[in-house]
Amino acid sequence: MKLYTYDPAPNPRRLSLFLKLKDIQIDTQQIDMMTAEQLNNSYRQVNPACTLPALVLDDGTVLTEVIGMFSYLEELHPEQPLMGSTPLERAQAISWCHRLFQGLMVAIASALRNRGKNFHNRALPGPLDTPQIPELAERGLMQIHHILPQLDAHLASSTWLAGDNFTIADIDLLVMIDFLAWIKESIPDTCPDLQAWHQRASARAA
Repeated sequence: MKLYTYDPAPNPRRLSLFLKLKDIQIDTQQIDMMTAEQLNNSYRQVNPACTLPALVLDDGTVLTEVIGMFSYLEELHPEQPLMGSTPLERAQAISWCHRLFQGLMVAIASALRNRGKNFHNRALPGPLDTPQIPELAERGLMQIHHILPQLDAHLASSTWLAGDNFTIADIDLLVMIDFLAWIKESIPDTCPDLQAWHQRASARAA
């Protein structure tokens, strides 16, 4: 296998934390997103969607979605499970990942890409140049401020996001909470249970 990634970016970090916690070693090549290397012809031949990370399997199959990489690697390395130990736990972890990606990751990315000058004409990832829409940045911030108290309320009665055990859902939320710093946001003081969870998750990931 070979992994193409860019460690500082949020989606690659989701996978890097998973690999670290599972102690999985994969041949890795960094693709510098700061110089738009992901748009170069050489990387397009690996992943025409121009997104990171991309995991090339031994048979040439290319996985481009982190949730798919989680699932594939969990099957290969079931020790230290991070996707739950029962069908229900697995379903809950995956459901939380989907909810977080749709509700929080996209909101943060919208707030970042639709107002930052570094993302001029790059409001969406991928090969298509897309104009910024400032209203989407404001909508993203509104969505962030709506979901954080919901997460705080949930974590008031749950040690980890998807139940009693640390899972990929906690990896995803940790990355997204840290991603908030890119738009100068953070967990508000009115969310003490989310703050306490963040301390637990950061220690677990370390």
